[in-house]
Amino acid sequence: MSRLPAMLSAATALLVTLGCSTPPASDRSIALSTDRGQDVAAAVLGAASLTPTQGKDVRGLVLFREMDATHVMVHARVIGLKPNAEHGFHLHETGNCASPDGNSAGGHFNPAKSAHGPQDAEHHAGDMPSLKADGNGVADQKFILTGVSLSPGPHSIDTRSVIVHADPDDFKTQPTGNSGARLACGVVAIQ
Repeated sequence: MSRLPAMLSAATALLVTLGCSTPPASDRSIALSTDRGQDVAAAVLGAASLTPTQGKDVRGLVLFREMDATHVMVHARVIGLKPNAEHGFHLHETGNCASPDGNSAGGHFNPAKSAHGPQDAEHHAGDMPSLKADGNGVADQKFILTGVSLSPGPHSIDTRSVIVHADPDDFKTQPTGNSGARLACGVVAIQ
């Protein structure tokens, strides 16, 4: 049985809990249609519930929707971050958040063995834009991730982990972007 329906119900509750105010209707969820006319019912969906690593208080939810074979829409809402700061944000190779420090998630997801970098250059498949926290320590971001899929195959992010780091990603330092300690971890579950 799929874990996703239960996660999406939990996701709705978590988004309500995480929200301090009611956002405009257009911002309440990830848009589930594309300019290409993709049917929502046919879309592949996923979610990762972020839980804090030991001694941290960062938590959140990351939703995923496959747009095509190499593009995934991501909507992340994370709380408990350092206010007005950037935090490294990556997909990691192993879907395991069992260790207290998050190291059980392994390194960045990198099936093509590329160098670490920003999305517009050579990069790991798991390199995502840094999260930008507002004055309340909340990050709410949407972006398109390239080079990954939710469907089965070598670039699938199913059962990979999502990590929020303490420091901004410099997108230069190999192999991690000098993004510091792991603050939160969640395993991606696909519909």
